[in-house]
Amino acid sequence: MLRILLGSSPLAALSLLATPALANEEDANIWLAQTSTINLGGDTTLWLEAQERFTNDASRLGQLLIRPAIGYKLDGTTTVSIGYAYVHTDPLAGASSDEHRLFQQLSTRLVGNGRNVTLTSRTRLEQRTFENQDGIGWRLRQQLRVSAPLMGDARFALWTEPFIGFNQTSFQRDGIGLWRNFAGITVPVSRQLSLEPGYLNQQVRRVGRDRTDHVASLTLSTNF
Repeated sequence: MLRILLGSSPLAALSLLATPALANEEDANIWLAQTSTINLGGDTTLWLEAQERFTNDASRLGQLLIRPAIGYKLDGTTTVSIGYAYVHTDPLAGASSDEHRLFQQLSTRLVGNGRNVTLTSRTRLEQRTFENQDGIGWRLRQQLRVSAPLMGDARFALWTEPFIGFNQTSFQRDGIGLWRNFAGITVPVSRQLSLEPGYLNQQVRRVGRDRTDHVASLTLSTNF
């Protein structure tokens, strides 16, 4: 039922335009995320993030992600960050895996002031390693996000993010391996807390049949 509801969304319908003749495998997910931005004084911030991704028709915890980072504000619109991510993946079929990532990130506001229509960019370069596997996978993630005011303090949010591998390893292919597209609403609950529910469409390129994930996403964000 969840797969039917998510798969009927407008964003999912648009993704079918790029579907190859060989139909993709499909899955329905629920992704929960908690983020916190903590001002450490001056222009330095601490970013903390956790994600729980329920897969296989949202019946089980298929992936857990922990991602801290330190950021430095270059000016009012641009922040550079360095961080680490741990990702535990437990597929229904096959062995579980533990991934460790280092990453460097540039976030900047391209258009707008955060109150009217605003366009932002997030560029993230990752160095990926897996336990019990050789090699370092270099991957670039480029997110473009647009937001616009709705009723009250709520804002509409729309973003796209391709994942581009720079090299091929036993766990990563070169070229575009993932592509995520999201549509949702950001709802401030207080000055320090906001919620962002929405639909995320994830295209996964694989050897053989690709996979499409239809994701009901909910992010809880705090600022201190």
